[in-house]
Amino acid sequence: MRQSVLVSDFDGTMTNNDFYKLAAARLLPATALESWQAYREGRLTHFEALRQIFSQIRTPVAELEALIHEMGLDASLAGDIARLRKAGWQVVVTSAGCAWYIERLLTWAGLEIGPHGDLEVYANPGSYSEQTGLVMSRPENPLFRSQELGVNKAGVVAQYRKQGFQVAYAGDGWADLDAALLVGPDLRFAKADLAQALRERGETFHFFETWTEVAAALVAA
Repeated sequence: MRQSVLVSDFDGTMTNNDFYKLAAARLLPATALESWQAYREGRLTHFEALRQIFSQIRTPVAELEALIHEMGLDASLAGDIARLRKAGWQVVVTSAGCAWYIERLLTWAGLEIGPHGDLEVYANPGSYSEQTGLVMSRPENPLFRSQELGVNKAGVVAQYRKQGFQVAYAGDGWADLDAALLVGPDLRFAKADLAQALRERGETFHFFETWTEVAAALVAA
């Protein structure tokens, strides 16, 4: 039986809200999103825009962790991942965000991260202190490192395809486009900006609103 893997974005895909948007709205000055605007205009990379936003955070750790909870992780995520694994699907998170908050939120949901756990995470490493803010760096592994995103999402998908896996992809942002285009239309799940980008290119995909819809579709296939 062919091995299968669902590669999924995190912020806005597995969650209701993006961490950077919550941080900017709740913790930072009105100018905080100028870096993001510069990215949208092509003057900064996606990685550098997020790095600059995250570095401005100076709140106590407890308050920042409370904000992470407000991202709204899909309530059925742990159960959905268990059902996917039972149906023969591995789950891999690939995110241009920071592993510092991603791994916390997944662990709080009772999920074990790692090659032998419930899912694997490829995200930009980071550390936090009230003195330095959330300091994000690019991954050390050159295979999965991108100048634009930090994490090479398309590289993650390509590596699994190279190993003979059947690969599905789910995402919601412009940063997911290259990775999404590497999988077949029947295994491509999109919403929000990714859905718009695919429509503009005349590409076929499955629209979703919540991550549990993606899991249900793959389990039923």
